Amino acid sequence: MKEFTEWMRQALQSDPTLYAKILASFTVVLALWLLRLLTMYVVRQRSDDARVHYRWRKTSAYLAGISGIFVVGWVWLEQLRSMSTFLGLLSAGLAIALQEPLTNLAGWGFIVWRRPFAVGDRIQIGEHAGDVIDVRMFQFTLLEIGNWVAADQSTGRVAHVPNRRVFTYVLINYSKGFEYIWNEIPVRITFESDWKKGKALLQEIADRHAVHLGEEARDRLRRAVARYMIVYSALTPTVYARVEAYGVLLTMRYLCEPRRRRSSEAAVWEDILEAFSEHAEVEFAYPTQRFYDRRTEG
Repeated sequence: MKEFTEWMRQALQSDPTLYAKILASFTVVLALWLLRLLTMYVVRQRSDDARVHYRWRKTSAYLAGISGIFVVGWVWLEQLRSMSTFLGLLSAGLAIALQEPLTNLAGWGFIVWRRPFAVGDRIQIGEHAGDVIDVRMFQFTLLEIGNWVAADQSTGRVAHVPNRRVFTYVLINYSKGFEYIWNEIPVRITFESDWKKGKALLQEIADRHAVHLGEEARDRLRRAVARYMIVYSALTPTVYARVEAYGVLLTMRYLCEPRRRRSSEAAVWEDILEAFSEHAEVEFAYPTQRFYDRRTEG
């Protein structure tokens, strides 16, 4: 402590403006911090939306940090000029030693600028999928879905993904563009069943569960076409038929919201089970074996 005090005394004697620069730097940091607190107070008074709070908290932190760097750097400009050669050599060494953190920082800039996803979006990047719950300068955070849990539901785990992965992995966004996904439910019935009746039953169920998406989905599609080359000839649900080894496969295809895939599928299956129980001419198929005895059957 004594050595530090002596160093400060000598520095102040050699540069009388040093004290003023230290005081100015402290004042700038304090003012930006108080301004950020005031901004967040006003936001909380005007909105109860947690997403709005999150966006303002992140934006104000970035703006305060960037403003502080520029203002404090301007205050210390003369000292920085005298250290330019040293800083140049130091930055070259740091660029090599801190390659991955710098790549993560570049990835953060790409995320902020191009916005391939935002907080609240459901995405998949590489082998990781989940809902984005936080974006920081070196990593973004996902609330994981899938893995051992079926139908894209949450596992409860939090995954931290380095920002540099946006440059090296395919990024799939469930929430951007069309904002809906096509879900398919395969239903197998026996060859002896009335497959036309079964197809009609499935079509009726699909229409009942997807009808509320019709006009809204068209509006979102029109907005998506303005940005992406997305072309769908029809948005209505349909049922396809195909013959397989042990029956007729009827595949129901319909639109659903990404976060409602499991609940909508469960509701559809309940209606299918109820409808088939009321029509004996339509039966589920499953793998079977038949043994032929020539002596008894001829």
